Amino acid sequence: MLSNSSILVTGGTGSFGHTFVPMTLEKYNPKRLVILSRDEMKQWEMAKLYGDDPRVRFFIGDVRDKDRLQRALDGIDFVVHAAATKIVPTAEYNPFECIKTNIMGAMNLIDACIDQKVRRVVALSTDKASSPLNLYGATKLASDKLFTASNSYVGHQDTEFAVVRYGNVMGSRGSVIPLFMSMAERGELPITDARMTRFMITLEEGVELVWKAFDDMIGGEIYVKKIPSMNIMDIAAAAAPEATHRVIGIRPGEKLHEQMIGEEDAPYTYEYDDYYKILPSINDWYKDPRRIQDGKKVSSEFVYRSDTNPEWMNKSVLIDWIEQNRGKIGKI
Repeated sequence: MLSNSSILVTGGTGSFGHTFVPMTLEKYNPKRLVILSRDEMKQWEMAKLYGDDPRVRFFIGDVRDKDRLQRALDGIDFVVHAAATKIVPTAEYNPFECIKTNIMGAMNLIDACIDQKVRRVVALSTDKASSPLNLYGATKLASDKLFTASNSYVGHQDTEFAVVRYGNVMGSRGSVIPLFMSMAERGELPITDARMTRFMITLEEGVELVWKAFDDMIGGEIYVKKIPSMNIMDIAAAAAPEATHRVIGIRPGEKLHEQMIGEEDAPYTYEYDDYYKILPSINDWYKDPRRIQDGKKVSSEFVYRSDTNPEWMNKSVLIDWIEQNRGKIGKI
């Protein structure tokens, strides 16, 4: 589907974009792949990786600026919406700015995609959008609702919107693995709570989930990949085996366990071989056979949470992954 198409990634200089761009260029050979972001230095550095590749374009812009989005989306077929204010404490202390990007930015993008007749849009979500405890999660829940409902908003046009949701991305900038590795030389790691668990997904798996959404979506779906969990103590032992630990308590807005599907979503959730799909409750779309396909309805009490997850990653697997990826952990 993405072959010989024009694709735009908002927030494309972040961790996701640095993985999505080379993987998509290699697999699909799109006609044009546009990276939209507001950081000129990150664009400058990223552009060096692609030299004179005519398929890769860079566009300075902000999802808060609807006029700029209109220009950037001219001739675009597919959009991945990765732009967001994501750091939990940053959002707690700068709530107006978080809302402007994560909610108002989503509204701007939806309108611009409809105006420019984009074919399909996939927005990246987060575990924190499920039963949100912090402002970041609340804004992403609102964003998810906007992208879901926008499939009614388009009228008779063919633009379709869907969402992918996943948890902790292994080795991404600002995540726990590079944090622990950077602090290993100090000999002590800050641990919020020894009981804490997290979902574990690689950037490559995140990209493949977006590809799956583009190929499968009818409109309004939230795709959740089945991934393993880990206890924070095992993550710490794998990232910095010689370090001691100091319990500091949970930060403002932080959850003890990650959740990607809550019980309130269970009536609309279907299970597939390697992912779940939450269907929209509006317009009875959760009953639509085209959206359900061969999915199996989950139980009414179903919850997909990192501490009750049936699949777990052991410490040795993470140690092997760190050794294989040490050169790029925390770099993108």
